[in-house]
Amino acid sequence: MLPTPKKFFVTAGSAEGKNHLNAFDNALLIGRIGNLNLMRVSSILPPGVQYCPNLDIPPGSLVPTAYGYIISDVPGELISAAVGVGFSKDTYGVIMEFSGKCSKEEAEKKIISMLEEAFRTRGMKLEGTRLASAEHRVEAIGCALAAVPLWY
Repeated sequence: MLPTPKKFFVTAGSAEGKNHLNAFDNALLIGRIGNLNLMRVSSILPPGVQYCPNLDIPPGSLVPTAYGYIISDVPGELISAAVGVGFSKDTYGVIMEFSGKCSKEEAEKKIISMLEEAFRTRGMKLEGTRLASAEHRVEAIGCALAAVPLWY
């Protein structure tokens, strides 16, 4: 059984690559999570976690991460990814991810709307948010990625 994470940060990055996987990897590197082994998780932020924007996680670590990304090979296309963390008082939080063919501002608006609905559905009051987003104008093959890594 894995321990419950105690720390998190939000991050985003975008990049080009010579192929789809390298574009994704390059966006991960720009987002400071390219040397980690990401374990994709769904969207609940554990109670009591601390926001640590400069968190340094050892390379190769297995890291629970909620993330969204988009890869495109259509030159000139605008792509974006965003994540948002919604906080409630004295309980857990909710993480939402989005990616699409839009601006980062549009992606952020979708994240806010998704967080509001998630909290409304749970009967919880949304006390605050943290967002990260990236947009990318594709040259050949591009990726936009946003993530919430969780750590111990």
